Amino acid sequence: MSTSTAQSIQEQLIAIRRQLHAYPELSHEEVETTAFIRQQLEEADIRIVPYPLRTGVVAEVGGYKEGPVIAIRADIDALPIQEESGLPYASQVAGRMHACGHDFHTAAVIGTAFLLKEQEQTLPGTVRFLFQPAEEKARGALEVIASGALDGVQAVFGLHNKPDLPVGTIGIKEGPIMAAADGFVVEVEGRGSHAAVPEASIDPIVISAHIITALQTIVSRNVGALESAVVSVTRLNSGTAWNIIPDKAVFDGTLRTFDEHVRFAVRERFEQIARGVAEAFGGKASVHWLEGPPAVVNDGAWAEAARAAATAVGLTPITPLPSPAGEDFAFYLRKVPGLFVFLGTDGPQEWHHPAFDVDERALPLGAAFFAELAVDALNRIGKQTNPVRK
Repeated sequence: MSTSTAQSIQEQLIAIRRQLHAYPELSHEEVETTAFIRQQLEEADIRIVPYPLRTGVVAEVGGYKEGPVIAIRADIDALPIQEESGLPYASQVAGRMHACGHDFHTAAVIGTAFLLKEQEQTLPGTVRFLFQPAEEKARGALEVIASGALDGVQAVFGLHNKPDLPVGTIGIKEGPIMAAADGFVVEVEGRGSHAAVPEASIDPIVISAHIITALQTIVSRNVGALESAVVSVTRLNSGTAWNIIPDKAVFDGTLRTFDEHVRFAVRERFEQIARGVAEAFGGKASVHWLEGPPAVVNDGAWAEAARAAATAVGLTPITPLPSPAGEDFAFYLRKVPGLFVFLGTDGPQEWHHPAFDVDERALPLGAAFFAELAVDALNRIGKQTNPVRK
Protein backbone atom coordinates (compact mmCIF):
# COMPACT_ATOMS: atom_id res chain seq x y z
CA MET A 1 0.00 0.00 0.00
CA SER A 2 1.55 3.29 -1.10
CA THR A 3 2.13 5.72 1.74
CA SER A 4 1.53 8.60 -0.65
CA THR A 5 -1.94 7.22 -1.35
CA ALA A 6 -2.69 7.22 2.36
CA GLN A 7 -1.28 10.75 2.74
CA SER A 8 -3.75 11.93 0.09
CA ILE A 9 -6.65 11.26 2.49
CA GLN A 10 -4.95 12.76 5.57
CA GLU A 11 -7.12 15.89 5.66
CA GLN A 12 -10.26 13.80 5.25
CA LEU A 13 -9.25 11.53 8.14
CA ILE A 14 -8.40 14.52 10.32
CA ALA A 15 -11.84 15.99 9.66
CA ILE A 16 -13.48 12.67 10.58
CA ARG A 17 -11.46 12.36 13.75
CA ARG A 18 -12.22 15.93 14.85
CA GLN A 19 -15.94 15.48 14.27
CA LEU A 20 -15.89 12.36 16.42
CA HIS A 21 -13.79 14.14 19.04
CA ALA A 22 -16.20 17.06 19.31
CA TYR A 23 -19.24 14.84 19.91
CA PRO A 24 -18.17 11.92 22.15
CA GLU A 25 -20.60 9.32 23.42
CA LEU A 26 -20.22 6.87 26.30
CA SER A 27 -20.31 3.07 26.13
CA HIS A 28 -23.61 1.73 24.80
CA GLU A 29 -24.71 5.29 24.00
CA GLU A 30 -22.84 5.65 20.70
CA VAL A 31 -25.97 6.27 18.61
CA GLU A 32 -24.83 9.40 16.75
CA THR A 33 -21.30 8.01 16.48
CA THR A 34 -22.71 4.89 14.83
CA ALA A 35 -24.75 6.99 12.39
CA PHE A 36 -21.71 9.12 11.50
CA ILE A 37 -19.50 6.08 10.85
CA ARG A 38 -22.19 4.52 8.66
CA GLN A 39 -22.49 7.76 6.71
CA GLN A 40 -18.75 7.91 6.03
CA LEU A 41 -18.68 4.30 4.85
CA GLU A 42 -21.83 4.49 2.76
CA GLU A 43 -20.63 7.64 0.99
CA ALA A 44 -17.55 5.63 -0.03
CA ASP A 45 -19.82 2.80 -1.27
CA ILE A 46 -18.53 0.44 1.42
CA ARG A 47 -21.15 -2.15 2.30
CA ILE A 48 -22.62 -2.31 5.77
CA VAL A 49 -23.29 -5.79 7.15
CA PRO A 50 -26.46 -5.92 9.30
CA TYR A 51 -25.37 -7.74 12.44
CA PRO A 52 -27.68 -7.33 15.49
CA LEU A 53 -25.82 -4.58 17.36
CA ARG A 54 -27.66 -1.64 18.95
CA THR A 55 -24.60 0.56 18.52
CA GLY A 56 -21.49 -0.03 16.46
CA VAL A 57 -21.02 -0.82 12.78
CA VAL A 58 -19.80 -3.86 10.86
CA ALA A 59 -18.69 -3.29 7.27
CA GLU A 60 -16.88 -5.27 4.58
CA VAL A 61 -14.61 -4.65 1.62
CA GLY A 62 -13.75 -7.38 -0.88
CA GLY A 63 -15.41 -10.68 -1.51
CA TYR A 64 -15.24 -10.43 -5.29
CA LYS A 65 -12.72 -13.26 -5.21
CA GLU A 66 -13.19 -16.37 -3.11
CA GLY A 67 -10.80 -16.33 -0.20
CA PRO A 68 -10.35 -15.93 3.55
CA VAL A 69 -11.96 -13.37 5.83
CA ILE A 70 -9.94 -11.21 8.21
CA ALA A 71 -11.17 -8.50 10.59
CA ILE A 72 -9.86 -5.12 11.71
CA ARG A 73 -11.35 -3.63 14.86
CA ALA A 74 -11.70 -0.03 16.06
CA ASP A 75 -13.37 0.96 19.35
CA ILE A 76 -15.74 3.94 19.22
CA ASP A 77 -16.77 4.94 22.78
CA ALA A 78 -15.60 7.84 24.94
CA LEU A 79 -15.09 8.45 28.67
CA PRO A 80 -16.92 10.39 31.42
CA ILE A 81 -14.18 13.05 31.64
CA GLN A 82 -14.44 16.84 31.33
CA GLU A 83 -12.05 17.86 28.56
CA GLU A 84 -9.35 20.42 29.43
CA SER A 85 -7.31 20.35 26.23
CA GLY A 86 -8.23 23.81 24.95
CA LEU A 87 -8.42 22.43 21.40
CA PRO A 88 -10.68 24.23 18.88
CA TYR A 89 -12.45 20.91 18.28
CA ALA A 90 -12.68 19.98 21.96
CA SER A 91 -15.68 18.07 23.24
CA GLN A 92 -18.97 19.92 22.93
CA VAL A 93 -20.58 17.60 25.47
CA ALA A 94 -20.06 18.44 29.14
CA GLY A 95 -18.39 15.67 31.10
CA ARG A 96 -17.68 13.55 28.01
CA MET A 97 -14.37 13.22 26.21
CA HIS A 98 -12.42 11.01 23.83
CA ALA A 99 -9.62 10.85 26.38
CA CYS A 100 -8.38 7.45 25.21
CA GLY A 101 -8.15 8.16 21.50
CA HIS A 102 -10.94 5.94 20.24
CA ASP A 103 -11.83 8.75 17.82
CA PHE A 104 -8.32 8.34 16.39
CA HIS A 105 -8.71 4.56 16.11
CA THR A 106 -12.06 4.93 14.33
CA ALA A 107 -10.77 7.50 11.84
CA ALA A 108 -7.65 5.45 11.07
CA VAL A 109 -9.65 2.29 10.39
CA ILE A 110 -12.16 4.20 8.27
CA GLY A 111 -9.10 5.29 6.32
CA THR A 112 -8.08 1.65 5.90
CA ALA A 113 -11.54 0.89 4.52
CA PHE A 114 -11.17 3.78 2.04
CA LEU A 115 -7.77 2.52 0.87
CA LEU A 116 -8.89 -1.09 0.47
CA LYS A 117 -12.06 -0.02 -1.34
CA GLU A 118 -9.82 1.34 -4.13
CA GLN A 119 -8.51 -2.17 -4.79
CA GLU A 120 -11.62 -4.10 -3.75
CA GLN A 121 -12.04 -6.16 -6.89
CA THR A 122 -8.50 -7.54 -6.67
CA LEU A 123 -8.51 -8.38 -2.96
CA PRO A 124 -7.93 -12.13 -2.45
CA GLY A 125 -10.70 -12.37 0.13
CA THR A 126 -12.76 -10.18 2.46
CA VAL A 127 -11.79 -7.59 5.05
CA ARG A 128 -14.42 -7.09 7.77
CA PHE A 129 -14.34 -3.89 9.82
CA LEU A 130 -15.61 -4.04 13.41
CA PHE A 131 -16.42 -0.57 14.75
CA GLN A 132 -17.01 -1.79 18.25
CA PRO A 133 -19.00 -0.14 21.06
CA ALA A 134 -18.37 -0.24 24.81
CA GLU A 135 -14.67 -1.04 25.02
CA GLU A 136 -14.36 1.10 28.14
CA LYS A 137 -16.86 -1.18 29.88
CA ALA A 138 -15.01 -4.25 28.55
CA ARG A 139 -18.28 -5.62 27.19
CA GLY A 140 -18.35 -4.51 23.55
CA ALA A 141 -16.12 -7.24 22.16
CA LEU A 142 -18.30 -9.92 23.76
CA GLU A 143 -21.37 -8.32 22.20
CA VAL A 144 -19.74 -8.28 18.77
CA ILE A 145 -18.79 -11.94 19.15
CA ALA A 146 -22.33 -12.82 20.28
CA SER A 147 -23.74 -11.04 17.22
CA GLY A 148 -21.87 -13.43 14.94
CA ALA A 149 -19.63 -10.75 13.45
CA LEU A 150 -16.50 -12.76 14.22
CA ASP A 151 -17.84 -15.93 12.62
CA GLY A 152 -15.73 -17.10 9.71
CA VAL A 153 -12.90 -14.67 10.54
CA GLN A 154 -9.45 -16.28 10.35
CA ALA A 155 -7.35 -13.44 11.75
CA VAL A 156 -8.19 -10.26 13.66
CA PHE A 157 -6.17 -7.07 14.09
CA GLY A 158 -6.50 -3.96 16.26
CA LEU A 159 -4.56 -0.95 17.46
CA HIS A 160 -4.22 1.53 20.27
CA ASN A 161 -2.57 4.91 20.04
CA LYS A 162 0.51 5.28 22.26
CA PRO A 163 1.27 8.82 23.47
CA ASP A 164 4.78 7.95 24.65
CA LEU A 165 5.88 6.64 21.23
CA PRO A 166 6.85 9.11 18.49
CA VAL A 167 4.88 9.40 15.27
CA GLY A 168 6.42 7.05 12.71
CA THR A 169 6.94 4.19 15.16
CA ILE A 170 4.73 1.20 15.86
CA GLY A 171 4.92 -1.15 18.83
CA ILE A 172 4.72 -4.80 17.78
CA LYS A 173 5.39 -7.79 20.02
CA GLU A 174 4.38 -11.41 20.30
CA GLY A 175 2.87 -12.67 23.54
CA PRO A 176 1.17 -10.48 26.17
CA ILE A 177 0.93 -6.77 25.31
CA MET A 178 -1.90 -5.64 27.62
CA ALA A 179 -2.95 -6.98 31.00
CA ALA A 180 -5.89 -8.91 32.34
CA ALA A 181 -7.91 -6.31 34.26
CA ASP A 182 -9.96 -7.61 37.19
CA GLY A 183 -11.71 -5.57 39.84
CA PHE A 184 -12.47 -6.54 43.42
CA VAL A 185 -14.85 -5.46 46.16
CA VAL A 186 -14.11 -6.57 49.73
CA GLU A 187 -16.77 -6.31 52.46
CA VAL A 188 -15.46 -6.45 56.01
CA GLU A 189 -17.98 -7.16 58.78
CA GLY A 190 -17.27 -6.30 62.39
CA ARG A 191 -19.30 -4.99 65.33
CA GLY A 192 -20.05 -1.34 65.92
CA SER A 193 -19.82 0.60 69.16
CA HIS A 194 -19.27 4.04 70.63
CA ALA A 195 -15.86 5.31 69.61
CA ALA A 196 -15.03 5.92 73.30
CA VAL A 197 -15.58 2.23 74.04
CA PRO A 198 -13.52 0.48 71.31
CA GLU A 199 -13.16 -2.69 73.38
CA ALA A 200 -16.86 -3.35 72.77
CA SER A 201 -16.34 -3.31 69.01
CA ILE A 202 -14.82 -5.41 66.31
CA ASP A 203 -13.47 -2.51 64.31
CA PRO A 204 -13.86 -3.09 60.54
CA ILE A 205 -11.68 -0.08 59.76
CA VAL A 206 -8.73 -1.53 61.67
CA ILE A 207 -9.36 -4.91 60.04
CA SER A 208 -9.48 -3.33 56.57
CA ALA A 209 -6.23 -1.48 57.22
CA HIS A 210 -4.49 -4.72 58.16
CA ILE A 211 -5.91 -6.56 55.15
CA ILE A 212 -4.83 -3.79 52.78
CA THR A 213 -1.33 -3.78 54.25
CA ALA A 214 -1.09 -7.57 54.02
CA LEU A 215 -2.24 -7.52 50.38
CA GLN A 216 0.93 -5.64 49.50
CA THR A 217 2.90 -8.83 50.22
CA ILE A 218 1.23 -10.77 47.40
CA VAL A 219 3.36 -9.33 44.61
CA SER A 220 6.59 -9.33 46.61
CA ARG A 221 6.17 -12.81 48.12
CA ASN A 222 3.83 -14.81 45.86
CA VAL A 223 4.67 -13.63 42.34
CA GLY A 224 7.94 -14.74 40.78
CA ALA A 225 10.66 -12.24 39.94
CA LEU A 226 10.21 -12.88 36.21
CA GLU A 227 6.42 -12.61 36.41
CA SER A 228 4.24 -9.56 36.91
CA ALA A 229 1.18 -8.42 38.86
CA VAL A 230 -0.29 -5.23 40.27
CA VAL A 231 -2.67 -5.13 43.25
CA SER A 232 -4.07 -1.64 43.92
CA VAL A 233 -6.68 -0.67 46.50
CA THR A 234 -8.31 2.50 45.22
CA ARG A 235 -11.24 3.20 47.55
CA LEU A 236 -12.20 2.58 51.19
CA ASN A 237 -15.61 3.48 52.61
CA SER A 238 -16.77 3.11 56.19
CA GLY A 239 -18.52 4.91 58.98
CA THR A 240 -21.08 7.68 59.42
CA ALA A 241 -19.78 9.90 62.24
CA TRP A 242 -16.61 10.83 64.14
CA ASN A 243 -17.73 9.19 67.39
CA ILE A 244 -19.09 5.90 66.04
CA ILE A 245 -17.12 2.76 65.25
CA PRO A 246 -19.08 1.25 62.34
CA ASP A 247 -19.99 -2.38 61.86
CA LYS A 248 -18.92 -2.61 58.23
CA ALA A 249 -16.25 -1.35 55.81
CA VAL A 250 -15.97 -1.82 52.06
CA PHE A 251 -12.89 -1.36 49.92
CA ASP A 252 -12.24 -2.02 46.26
CA GLY A 253 -9.55 -1.82 43.62
CA THR A 254 -7.97 -3.69 40.74
CA LEU A 255 -5.72 -6.62 39.92
CA ARG A 256 -3.58 -6.58 36.74
CA THR A 257 -1.72 -9.63 35.41
CA PHE A 258 -0.28 -10.92 32.14
CA ASP A 259 -0.36 -14.68 32.78
CA GLU A 260 -3.49 -16.74 33.48
CA HIS A 261 -1.74 -18.91 36.08
CA VAL A 262 -0.53 -15.83 37.95
CA ARG A 263 -3.95 -14.21 37.59
CA PHE A 264 -5.82 -16.97 39.40
CA ALA A 265 -3.02 -17.76 41.87
CA VAL A 266 -3.03 -14.12 43.00
CA ARG A 267 -6.81 -14.14 43.32
CA GLU A 268 -6.67 -17.26 45.51
CA ARG A 269 -3.98 -15.75 47.75
CA PHE A 270 -5.92 -12.47 47.92
CA GLU A 271 -8.98 -14.27 49.28
CA GLN A 272 -6.92 -16.25 51.80
CA ILE A 273 -5.40 -13.04 53.19
CA ALA A 274 -8.70 -11.16 53.35
CA ARG A 275 -10.54 -13.95 55.14
CA GLY A 276 -7.64 -14.94 57.38
CA VAL A 277 -6.83 -11.42 58.61
CA ALA A 278 -10.49 -10.63 59.24
CA GLU A 279 -10.97 -13.83 61.24
CA ALA A 280 -7.84 -13.13 63.29
CA PHE A 281 -9.48 -9.90 64.48
CA GLY A 282 -12.85 -11.56 65.09
CA GLY A 283 -14.54 -10.27 61.96
CA LYS A 284 -15.47 -11.61 58.54
CA ALA A 285 -14.44 -10.64 55.02
CA SER A 286 -16.00 -11.56 51.69
CA VAL A 287 -14.40 -10.92 48.30
CA HIS A 288 -16.39 -10.25 45.14
CA TRP A 289 -14.48 -10.31 41.84
CA LEU A 290 -15.42 -8.08 38.92
CA GLU A 291 -14.01 -10.20 36.15
CA GLY A 292 -12.53 -8.08 33.38
CA PRO A 293 -10.95 -8.99 30.07
CA PRO A 294 -8.03 -11.44 30.03
CA ALA A 295 -4.58 -10.40 28.86
CA VAL A 296 -4.15 -9.44 25.21
CA VAL A 297 -1.84 -12.16 23.88
CA ASN A 298 -0.48 -11.64 20.37
CA ASP A 299 0.25 -14.39 17.86
CA GLY A 300 3.95 -14.65 16.98
CA ALA A 301 3.45 -15.31 13.27
CA TRP A 302 1.22 -12.27 12.87
CA ALA A 303 3.72 -10.14 14.78
CA GLU A 304 6.33 -11.08 12.19
CA ALA A 305 3.94 -10.25 9.34
CA ALA A 306 3.08 -6.92 10.94
CA ARG A 307 6.73 -5.89 11.17
CA ALA A 308 7.07 -6.46 7.43
CA ALA A 309 3.88 -4.48 6.72
CA ALA A 310 5.03 -1.63 8.96
CA THR A 311 8.39 -1.38 7.22
CA ALA A 312 6.68 -1.43 3.82
CA VAL A 313 4.68 1.73 4.66
CA GLY A 314 7.58 3.58 6.28
CA LEU A 315 6.87 2.86 9.92
CA THR A 316 9.65 1.86 12.30
CA PRO A 317 8.73 -1.27 14.28
CA ILE A 318 9.84 -1.36 17.91
CA THR A 319 9.26 -3.87 20.70
CA PRO A 320 7.13 -2.05 23.29
CA LEU A 321 6.85 -2.70 26.99
CA PRO A 322 3.53 -4.40 27.80
CA SER A 323 0.90 -2.06 29.21
CA PRO A 324 -0.83 -2.91 32.51
CA ALA A 325 -4.02 -1.34 31.14
CA GLY A 326 -6.84 -3.66 30.09
CA GLU A 327 -8.35 -4.14 26.61
CA ASP A 328 -11.37 -6.18 25.60
CA PHE A 329 -9.71 -6.96 22.25
CA ALA A 330 -8.41 -9.90 24.30
CA PHE A 331 -11.76 -11.63 23.86
CA TYR A 332 -11.30 -11.70 20.07
CA LEU A 333 -7.87 -13.26 20.46
CA ARG A 334 -9.42 -15.99 22.60
CA LYS A 335 -11.44 -16.96 19.51
CA VAL A 336 -9.18 -16.10 16.57
CA PRO A 337 -5.39 -15.62 16.24
CA GLY A 338 -4.31 -12.08 15.55
CA LEU A 339 -2.41 -9.02 16.70
CA PHE A 340 -2.85 -5.82 18.68
CA VAL A 341 -0.35 -3.01 18.07
CA PHE A 342 0.62 0.34 19.60
CA LEU A 343 0.80 3.16 17.05
CA GLY A 344 3.03 6.08 18.05
CA THR A 345 1.07 9.33 18.43
CA ASP A 346 3.48 11.47 20.50
CA GLY A 347 0.74 12.87 22.75
CA PRO A 348 1.13 15.47 25.50
CA GLN A 349 -0.61 13.32 28.15
CA GLU A 350 -1.33 9.67 28.86
CA TRP A 351 -4.64 7.90 28.26
CA HIS A 352 -7.62 9.10 30.33
CA HIS A 353 -6.10 12.53 31.07
CA PRO A 354 -8.41 15.56 30.55
CA ALA A 355 -5.78 17.18 28.29
CA PHE A 356 -5.18 14.03 26.21
CA ASP A 357 -4.54 14.51 22.48
CA VAL A 358 -2.81 12.76 19.56
CA ASP A 359 -0.58 13.91 16.73
CA GLU A 360 -2.88 13.56 13.73
CA ARG A 361 0.02 12.95 11.34
CA ALA A 362 -0.20 9.34 12.54
CA LEU A 363 -3.68 8.87 11.04
CA PRO A 364 -2.63 8.03 7.45
CA LEU A 365 0.21 5.88 8.78
CA GLY A 366 -2.25 3.76 10.73
CA ALA A 367 -4.58 3.51 7.73
CA ALA A 368 -1.75 2.50 5.39
CA PHE A 369 -0.35 -0.04 7.86
CA PHE A 370 -3.63 -1.90 8.25
CA ALA A 371 -4.30 -1.82 4.51
CA GLU A 372 -0.86 -3.33 3.84
CA LEU A 373 -1.27 -5.92 6.60
CA ALA A 374 -4.78 -6.84 5.41
CA VAL A 375 -3.66 -7.65 1.86
CA ASP A 376 -0.67 -9.60 3.14
CA ALA A 377 -2.84 -11.51 5.64
CA LEU A 378 -5.35 -12.51 2.96
CA ASN A 379 -2.53 -13.76 0.74
CA ARG A 380 -0.83 -15.67 3.57
CA ILE A 381 -4.02 -17.38 4.74
CA GLY A 382 -5.02 -18.12 1.17
CA LYS A 383 -1.74 -19.91 0.50
CA GLN A 384 -2.12 -21.96 3.67
CA THR A 385 -5.69 -22.91 2.77
CA ASN A 386 -4.93 -23.71 -0.87
CA PRO A 387 -1.36 -25.07 -1.05
CA VAL A 388 0.20 -25.38 -4.48
CA ARG A 389 0.17 -28.98 -5.65
CA LYS A 390 3.04 -30.30 -7.72
